[in-house]
Order: sequence, then C-alpha cells, then structure tokens
Amino acid sequence: MSLLEVKDLSIDFETPDGIVKAVNKLNFTVEEGKTLGIVGESGSGKSQSVFSIMGLLANNGIASGSVKYKGQEILNLDEKELNHIRSEEIAMIFQDPMTSLNPYMKVEKQLMEVLIKHKGLSKKDAFTQSLQMLDAVKIPEARKRMSMYPHEFSGGMRQRLMIAMSLLCNPKLLIADEPTTALDVTVQAQILALLNDLKKDFNTGIILITHDLGVVAGLCDDVMVMYAGSTMEYGSVEDIFYEPSHPYTVSLLKSIPKLNDNLEKLATIPGNPPNIMNMPRGCAFEQRCYAAKPECKLERPSLIGFSNDKRQRACFNEGWKYE
Repeated sequence: MSLLEVKDLSIDFETPDGIVKAVNKLNFTVEEGKTLGIVGESGSGKSQSVFSIMGLLANNGIASGSVKYKGQEILNLDEKELNHIRSEEIAMIFQDPMTSLNPYMKVEKQLMEVLIKHKGLSKKDAFTQSLQMLDAVKIPEARKRMSMYPHEFSGGMRQRLMIAMSLLCNPKLLIADEPTTALDVTVQAQILALLNDLKKDFNTGIILITHDLGVVAGLCDDVMVMYAGSTMEYGSVEDIFYEPSHPYTVSLLKSIPKLNDNLEKLATIPGNPPNIMNMPRGCAFEQRCYAAKPECKLERPSLIGFSNDKRQRACFNEGWKYE
C-alpha cells in the first residue's frame, strides 16, 4: 500500500472576479523511503496541491477529489482530526524559514513546543530530544544555539532548523516546499545531502516541490511535471531526464545551461503561462510549444500511460528526444 495516494485532486478559489481553477485532477503516489519531485514554473499549482493535503488552503479555497494517507481519507478533514496527523505523521518544510519561525521566541522553545504538544513530553525530555535533533541535522554548537533567536542563524542553518522541527515527531511523510530557495550552491548541496540521509535512515517518504531540475536530479525517484495546474508528464527521474516525452519537459531541460555549451544566447521558453481564469480551449502549453499541432488548439490532451506502468504524458505527439 502506498504511503500517500492522491486521485483526481482539484483546487478552485472563489474570487470577486470568478472561480480560479488552480489545480486540475492531479494523480500521484508516494512510497515509503521514496521521493516524488513536483516541478514547474511559478503559478503552476505545486504549492497549492500540497497545502490542500495539509489542510492549509486559504479560506476561499475548495479542494475536491481524494487524498489517502495510509489508506485513510484526509482531504478536507476537520481541524481537530487533522492536527493528529500533522507533525506526527506528515510534516512540512515551508519555502521561507524566516517567515515560518517566530522571531520573538528562542529556538529551544519553538522546538520543545512541538514535542510537548504532540508527544506530551516533559520540558526536560523535550529539551534533550530537541538538542539531539539539532545535532542530527548537523547544526554546529547545538547546545549554544538552543538559546539563540532565529535571526541569529544563517539562511542555511534556519533551513536546517526547519527540517529539525519537522522531524521531531518522526513523521513518515515529509513535504519540502522549495527547501533550497535563496541558498548558495554549497549550502544547497548540504541540505540535499541531509534530506537524502533522512530518507535512508528513517525510511521517510518525501514530496519535493521545486522549479530547479538540478535539485530533482540529486534527490528524487519519480517526477511530476506541472503546467497551469495540470500534469504534463509523470515518470521516474531517469525517464524524465534521459527520455522526456513532452515538449514542455524538453523545453525545461534545454533551458538549463551546461558547462560544455558554447552558446551566445541561453535557451528560453517563449511567451507566458496562460491566465488560469481564462484557459484556452486546447492544450494549455500550445501557444508556447515548438511542436504544436492544429488539434492542440482545439482539444485538451488527456493524461495517458505509455512505455511502462509509471510513465504518463498529456500530449498529442508521440514523444520527443532530448538532445
């Protein structure tokens, strides 16, 4: 049985200008000890998808479909029941650690609060476990830093602190929303190595949200490529990188600069994503696609399986080789 099974997940937002369809019928699974990467441009619906799983959608958000965690339906679960699952079973690392940490509370209090509330530990035991977790995520001089405030930490250490906080209750599923944003490449590599170690040591399932395909290559087992709220392609990380089958995936890969490229101009994807309040009749990527066919403008392609049990794509073309 899958750790997390998502079927036909759709998310709409009610606005004064009408209904915004942010996510359209997503389907994916996450296994224990495996990492699913969700990639796509800003505004493609990546974060809103996982917010719905955690019950963190804005008040005007409406989620439909099915989200099962260990076989239990958790989509739109009431707050009290969801609180038993959050932190203890499913934890989330948010995109900006500085806005997720309380600037007025010392680190030790913020860490201990998780264990006292969710595990019922005494202050002494909560302090000991919090200190051990700071050591586990490789924060130097952990005991000294327990009495510091978040602003006294560097960006990389704040991200490690968020990871430590999310792991205190030993969750089986960890959701990481852009965990390496605004970090330099050295710290980024350290964070990715840490997440890889956690996956191996605790058999944790991970959902990694990012727009950086380099991060995906270093950590993920499977990849879901999203565009304008829908899945364009789904497959193993090897399939996506070596045999991409959707023009959007190919375009994303070509936009990554390579050391051996001798180009005067970087490759880009022309145009802009569509307005999701006024979606085109056909394929959402059609206006920016280098391989569009006449039928792409008239009909939206369905997500269909091909090649093997895991591979899927939403495209009328037979597939495209990445060169």
